[in-house]
Amino acid sequence: MDWVEKYRPAHLADLIGNKTAVLQIAEWAKNWTTKSRPLLIYGKPGIGKTSTAYALANDMNWEVVELNASDQRTAAVIERIAGGGSVTASLTGSSRKLIVLDEADNLQGTSDRGGAKAIIECIKNARQPMILIANDLYGLSPELRARCEPVQYKAVPARSIAPRLKYLCAAEKLRCSEAAIHAIAESAEGDIRSAVNMLYASAIGREDLTDAQVHTSQKDERISIFSLITALFGRASDDELLRLSYDVNDTPETIEQWVEGNVHHIPDEPSVDRAYQSLSRADEYLGYTYRRQYHTLWRYATAIMLLGVADAAGGRGIHARIMPPERWQKMSTAKKQKAIRTVTLNRIAGMIHVPQSTLRENYLGTISLLVVNDPAGYARRMAFDTDQLNFFLNDKTRATEIMKVISQEEKARAKEQEPLKKSKKENAQPLENVQETLPVTPPADEPVDKKSPAKTQSTLFDGF
Repeated sequence: MDWVEKYRPAHLADLIGNKTAVLQIAEWAKNWTTKSRPLLIYGKPGIGKTSTAYALANDMNWEVVELNASDQRTAAVIERIAGGGSVTASLTGSSRKLIVLDEADNLQGTSDRGGAKAIIECIKNARQPMILIANDLYGLSPELRARCEPVQYKAVPARSIAPRLKYLCAAEKLRCSEAAIHAIAESAEGDIRSAVNMLYASAIGREDLTDAQVHTSQKDERISIFSLITALFGRASDDELLRLSYDVNDTPETIEQWVEGNVHHIPDEPSVDRAYQSLSRADEYLGYTYRRQYHTLWRYATAIMLLGVADAAGGRGIHARIMPPERWQKMSTAKKQKAIRTVTLNRIAGMIHVPQSTLRENYLGTISLLVVNDPAGYARRMAFDTDQLNFFLNDKTRATEIMKVISQEEKARAKEQEPLKKSKKENAQPLENVQETLPVTPPADEPVDKKSPAKTQSTLFDGF
């Protein structure tokens, strides 16, 4: 077993770093009621978010129900696993069940269709504590963020990681030098999981570990694209820029798109013009690379692009948020719209029993007119969500208002039905009582005359 799982903290007191956040989580658990909002623990990977959830459950004697990104998180799956678990009691004798939704910011694509909406419904109806875990706070929808209590986890400093590494060495009877411990703790950059994995990889087949041996198995650290863009607008040397570009885990074409997406941060127009000239020339070399399959030209494209734009930027730095290329955002929006269209047309095609292509070519215009004339009625009949209704209306505000009214009607209908269900349960009698109240007819002394069997329809054989 690897050391990450073997030495996973079992209690909140065993966690490293983020003491204020841990105390906040412990207070939330102690004071939890059905009116408490779910926790949203967010921060970079490897700093103890998931371990915190399991340690909390262990301390509180709660059963854990987890759903992570490796599962297909459609609305039906979330409702079956997390939704059912959030309203039912534990079967193992635990006082409560803790619903853990890991990587909640990775609800993407058609495989997770309806997942975010299902999570919101789970939160509304939950009768058990819930914890959502995410790397990026803003990767979640605003509505989902508003329904949770955020708790930020920060990178753990090296001075806090080093004592934990010493404890692991003592537990595994591994003699490790102070320099080696310090090197691993610094190299992990706040990621506890990476630090433990590096120590584990370095210790395989050894009883003594020195600084020189640690360097051979350190983390393969990839430079972030944000670091490259920051250096590009700063005062980094040409050699440093090229070295950073080689360490970035992206192709020159992707780097070019990131640079092009942030060129507008250069303050004066003549410098922007020079930067675009360098990008244009680099783009030509990228075209030669793909046409001729001669990838050595990538070096020329990278050098022209980075050194030319850095010269135009003049080392004045970047004083705004570094954004991904705008075309990526447009592509993401188009991909989402395509997924909504496909799911919507598949649902309607299945209901009217025609192929989707036939529906799209022959009937989509007529159906669109019907939905526009009675959006609420068709949304109820076809169980549309807001995005699917907006596909026909092309008016997000109106679609949201209609779905809000439908949701309110469903809640009111459910409240009206609750007293009826309760009265039925109260009036229901056990089978034994029902049998006792039934009138018993005493047996007659003589058999009752039985009715003669009905004459059947004559057949051709009756005459023989």
